[in-house]
Amino acid sequence: MQNIIQNKIDKNSKIAVLCGGMSSEAEISRRSGKGCYEALQRLGYKNAELIEVDTNITEKLKEGKYDYAYNALHGKFGEDGCIQGILEILQIPYTGCGVMASSVCMNKEYTKRILSTCPDIPLIKSVFVQKGDDVKEKTKNLNYPLITKPVCEGSSFGMTKVNTPDELEKAYLDAIKYNDDVLIEEYLVGIAATVGVLEGENGLFATEILELRPKKEWYDYECKYTKGMTEFILPAEISNELTKQVKEIAVKAFKIAGCKGVSRVDFHIVNNIPYVLEINTSPGMTETSDLPAQANAMGINYDNLVEIILNGAGLNK
Repeated sequence: MQNIIQNKIDKNSKIAVLCGGMSSEAEISRRSGKGCYEALQRLGYKNAELIEVDTNITEKLKEGKYDYAYNALHGKFGEDGCIQGILEILQIPYTGCGVMASSVCMNKEYTKRILSTCPDIPLIKSVFVQKGDDVKEKTKNLNYPLITKPVCEGSSFGMTKVNTPDELEKAYLDAIKYNDDVLIEEYLVGIAATVGVLEGENGLFATEILELRPKKEWYDYECKYTKGMTEFILPAEISNELTKQVKEIAVKAFKIAGCKGVSRVDFHIVNNIPYVLEINTSPGMTETSDLPAQANAMGINYDNLVEIILNGAGLNK
């Protein structure tokens, strides 16, 4: 296990734990924020405060005179560069990725474009559909089944598996309820896996790889946030060689996307090829979230993980 960063931030510092927000993931964010806040309290950061993010967040941050912000937001405005921009203007160091990486990684299409510049990172064949495009024309060279994804949404909101061309239009209309732009990928049968990337005292390192075996056909919202709906295999039951490859690709993707502090890279492994699906720059920190489980498997408990992420706030100074 890598050395973890400890005691880099004064425990008397005033820390705003940002949660809630205005996205479809607000309730999940509140659960993440509550867990992080309680961990900070246990760690001795008694001046940590749980802050509900709304349209008055700038005023709240100004009035609070905070030394640091712990970003436990998910989704729109929280992990797309918006809150990061506010914190930059207010000169409050914050956890996680900066404005650019947050913005890019929130958009699944732009993430793939950035990662495609590296030939060593496998990507699933897909098309990007914008408002006004002919969906069937755009997807004519893809092999069914497909999966439709709003480009800027998390927690599987708006995602649909499409088995035949007749189902495509409805799936597309469901996706654009969330975003005007939609990513449509070929649906491949394989192993769902995810790995965290953190910055420790010795630099970047990948956590253990978590293999996800959902009770349903694919890893949807219910499987992500309902206990018992997904079997978690830690470490993933893959070869040592493939394990090493997945971790190396995760760190490489983290670097290419310009990430800092913490991120989680999601994979779909098909015939021993680890395809990168997306990079989550503000991973969930709930009791059923992936990152805490991954970290715990390598000896980093929840509180230690929170402190590692907190100490990454200095990276955005």
